[in-house]
Amino acid sequence: ISSSLSCFPKITSFSHQPHQPLSTPASKEVWKKGGRMFSILLAVHLALLACTLVSSGAFEKIAVHDYDVFFLLTVMMLIVIIWIIFYLVGTSRGPDAILCKDSHAGPIWLRGGLILFAIFSLVMDVFKIGYYSSFYSCLSAIKIIYPIVQAIFVVIQTYFLWISAKDCVHVHLNVTRCGLMLTLTTNLAVWMSAVTDESVHKAHSKNYSASQDLSLSRSSSAEECNCNSQICQIFKNGYFWLYPFNIEYSLFASAMVYVMWKNVGRIIDHHSHHIHRLKFRLFRRTFFVGIMLGLIILVSGLGVLIVYEVQVNSSTESSKKSQALTMYYIFNIVCLGLMSLVCIGGSVIYRFDKRDMDRHKNPTRTLDVALLMGAALGQYAISYYSIVAIVASTPRDAISALNLTYALLMIAQHTFQNIFIIEGLHRQPPKEDHKHDSHQKDLYGLTFVNINAVSLRVPDSGSTLAPSTASGTEAIHPSDLVRSLTAPKKMNWRRKFLREISMFLLLSNIILWIMPAFGARPQFDNDTELNFYGDSMWPAIVDICLPFGIFYRMHAVASLLEVYIMS
Repeated sequence: ISSSLSCFPKITSFSHQPHQPLSTPASKEVWKKGGRMFSILLAVHLALLACTLVSSGAFEKIAVHDYDVFFLLTVMMLIVIIWIIFYLVGTSRGPDAILCKDSHAGPIWLRGGLILFAIFSLVMDVFKIGYYSSFYSCLSAIKIIYPIVQAIFVVIQTYFLWISAKDCVHVHLNVTRCGLMLTLTTNLAVWMSAVTDESVHKAHSKNYSASQDLSLSRSSSAEECNCNSQICQIFKNGYFWLYPFNIEYSLFASAMVYVMWKNVGRIIDHHSHHIHRLKFRLFRRTFFVGIMLGLIILVSGLGVLIVYEVQVNSSTESSKKSQALTMYYIFNIVCLGLMSLVCIGGSVIYRFDKRDMDRHKNPTRTLDVALLMGAALGQYAISYYSIVAIVASTPRDAISALNLTYALLMIAQHTFQNIFIIEGLHRQPPKEDHKHDSHQKDLYGLTFVNINAVSLRVPDSGSTLAPSTASGTEAIHPSDLVRSLTAPKKMNWRRKFLREISMFLLLSNIILWIMPAFGARPQFDNDTELNFYGDSMWPAIVDICLPFGIFYRMHAVASLLEVYIMS
């Protein structure tokens, strides 16, 4: 009865204030979803507008010029710059603005990679400014303004992501969500423009008949302005060679901005904070087999790429072109076969791994898995189109057999690698390392250690243990302290194999990113698919799907580094 009567004061107080708004968890969740939905709709409309202009500006017969695309991208980047300054000066410095940080977001190697790609992007912008300045009298001013604004955008955004990637903002929620989505859309629009420009440039350099239909007005305008000087040609070739770095920069920034958007208004527990201390300690462990095999693959791939580019681009003899294709396919078949076997071995080792699955909420991991699965679809599509063309075409020669094997192994390697990476990302760090970290922390700073968390062997005779001064604590002899700090800790064989596998796959994915990103296009140099699908369909398939395949390799490198450290 008394418990029932205790409810009446709350009911009475509520009845006296019928118009007072109530802030319940359910209402907050509704507003959270509403703010997210509005920012998503804003991003979708801007992305569709940018995609329409970029794709239309790529075709010479459509009355959309390249300076229209540059104008839209310049305006978007200027708006993002203004919002970032507002965030850094106003939002992030407000009272109770950032109550917690996501330790999984923006790890040091991801931010380091972002800075590396940003430096090359700035060099690319300098080359663009020099290229367009060579004939500024016959070009629109927006073509010179665009690389200048892009350079400023890269500098400000890189600084913003370096210091704010882990933020969980709790003020200006809707403005922050819309600002982050605008930043994400701007990076994707710049990525689409760069991919389109690079693809058309590759088509022109290969002298495909498809380039008559798909040609950028920016390229034709440059030819009308007669870029004949040596310095102008250096600027032109230089910024095209730097496009892969700018493309990866835009994608890296987009991924980091998306995680920030997911963390707006998020409350984080303290579960994941110890993981980063574990990461930096584990990264100092030594390794040998994985990195040696990976370096062999990397150096061999660079040699194959150089020989392939020289023989395919400079030689008019079909025999040398066939030799280059044969060499390229054999190297990739060997590399993909080894990577597939290693991934299968890693998945088998996971069957004996005693670590529990990490089921905590982690937006960074969710995004990593989604990007791995989504980006792999690009290479899947190219491989399946190649398989159909090779099987249906006649006659079949040795190069066709190698191409078929290459396509099948590409599908298998992507599948097995995704399984290995995703399972590794969902594993918890080894439990013994948690105990070792807490043990070491207590030994460095305290005289007394909790014996429930630390197990130290104390000799029966000669012990000088002091009496306990608190319940559950026991003093430690100095000799035991020294032995505990200096004794080497053996690594489990499963973890050692997983780390070697991760390092080998990491280096192998780097060379598989370098080869297509810097000019290797066997899809065009081998005429089987081009003759089967035609001059318009096959270039469109490759130009749409290949950028996702290239991005997959670089994202796999970041994910494998995470798996390596978590092992």
